[in-house]
Amino acid sequence: QHAVTFSAGLATQGMVPFCNIYSSFMQRAYDQVIHDVAIQKLPVVFCLDRAGIAGADGPTHHGAYDIAYMRCIPHMVVSAPMNEQELRNLMFTASEHKEGPFTIRYPRGKGVMPEWRTPLEKIEVGQGRKLREGDDLAILTIGHIGNYAVEACDLLDAEGLKVSHYDMRFVKPLDEEMLHEVFSNHKRVLTIEDGCLPGGFGSAILEFMADHGYQSQ
Repeated sequence: QHAVTFSAGLATQGMVPFCNIYSSFMQRAYDQVIHDVAIQKLPVVFCLDRAGIAGADGPTHHGAYDIAYMRCIPHMVVSAPMNEQELRNLMFTASEHKEGPFTIRYPRGKGVMPEWRTPLEKIEVGQGRKLREGDDLAILTIGHIGNYAVEACDLLDAEGLKVSHYDMRFVKPLDEEMLHEVFSNHKRVLTIEDGCLPGGFGSAILEFMADHGYQSQ
């Protein structure tokens, strides 16, 4: 709680503090995130470690709820990188985001990019990316779990199924232009995330579908 409020104080003085806390521990500072940071539209960057399953750290460290509890907060950006390059670029993007708080969630464990020192690139807030194109199914992922979807797409391709894969990168704001493309071209859409279902990434996609009259299997 003190770390979040202290970060808010730094932000009022023109700084862009990075407040780095485990996902499950950030739950203890929820009031401060809302009251001291978000309502004031202060540019604090929340880096949430142990997002998703935290392995041997145990159930008290599993970051299952941060997508749901962060995306309902006003002015909050909620993002998750798929690999080290994306993490670096999101941190760079967040450092220049002045419109309010910015959440970046990432898991515990080994990385996927041995050569991770790539040039920094700014990402447009709310912009996803298409990794693969196919007609049979669209898979939407957020964060590290997208790497498993890449492997699944390869296996499905070997069986003759052509799958589109979209790495959304942001749960809030959603890439609505990309989602219109997804639901205009695919009858079957699958969302994959490493967090709780109620209020999570899949819920955000369902809300988009309801708002725009889309139906899918």
